[in-house]
Amino acid sequence: MHIRDVAVDPPLILAPMEGVTDITFRRLVRGIGGVGLVCTEFIPASGLAEDIERCRALAELDEDEHPVTIQVYGREPEALAAGARAAQALGADIVDLNMGCPSKKVCAHSGGSALMKEPELARAIVRAIRAAVDVPFTVKMRSGWDPAHKNAPELAWMCQEEGAEAVTVHWRTRADLYGGERELDTVAEVKRRLSIPVVFNGDIVDVDSAREAFVHTGCDALMIGRGAIRNPWVFQQIRHALFDGPAVVVDASEKERVLLGYFDAILHRFRSEKGALGRWKKISKHFTDGLPHGALLKDDVLHAQSVAEARDRVAAFFERLRAWEAGDADAFASRLAS
Repeated sequence: MHIRDVAVDPPLILAPMEGVTDITFRRLVRGIGGVGLVCTEFIPASGLAEDIERCRALAELDEDEHPVTIQVYGREPEALAAGARAAQALGADIVDLNMGCPSKKVCAHSGGSALMKEPELARAIVRAIRAAVDVPFTVKMRSGWDPAHKNAPELAWMCQEEGAEAVTVHWRTRADLYGGERELDTVAEVKRRLSIPVVFNGDIVDVDSAREAFVHTGCDALMIGRGAIRNPWVFQQIRHALFDGPAVVVDASEKERVLLGYFDAILHRFRSEKGALGRWKKISKHFTDGLPHGALLKDDVLHAQSVAEARDRVAAFFERLRAWEAGDADAFASRLAS
């Protein structure tokens, strides 16, 4: 897939996630492979325009991580245009408008998915950003504000007509937050109406869910969010199954390598051990979902009081997991008994 002249190959995209898709997590995913495009977490456009240090740090890019999208949010067309120009100057290959974030903080200021309730303001914003940047410009939205107002097909068409070059649609409405009943028809309708690429987002966690989304909606690419925290190999697994990419073996040793490697990277970026440990706990609680006896590892990491203690507990867990994978049915017996 191409977004204008930016190749997204394979058509698998790491979603922007607040507090997750910083430069360290993006490096982790890119190091495993299988991802065609990565995105920063969403950044307030006004903060980028004003060169606020915290916002500039969120937009930090590696020299070798292209193509990469910087996503901005807000509600003032002029501020969003200025933020988009700043994102382009910082090296973004693509600038994306956040019209899908469901958080109360963002929606309270009429940003994110709240823009779906104000289509004329959304039009003014899209028009302003399009005029402000030379790089490709995209929009990410939800299927609507609530189940009674699924206006993504109309808004996506407007975005296309005002110059957006791809649209990502999360199947959930804002009212669904992170729940709701999976519904693919709205995204399929967006795809039928538009001539620009349409990206599907929401609950892509494995090969089967990826295949279903492609087949049912006819979308051009998939965007993967929380599924990549739980399983950062998911891009490579989908690529192998659907696009003839290389196979990946994900055993206990590989999972330990990635988790500890990520922790080392966090330690290098955070100013304090406490901050690094907090970030690791946030990621590892998702990482352990679906892992054999993962609840034990989650509990170990969440209750660790220091980096050394966390490392020791992780090493002990994976030693047991290797034994369990080798056929030792009692490898976790003592932990389960306690």
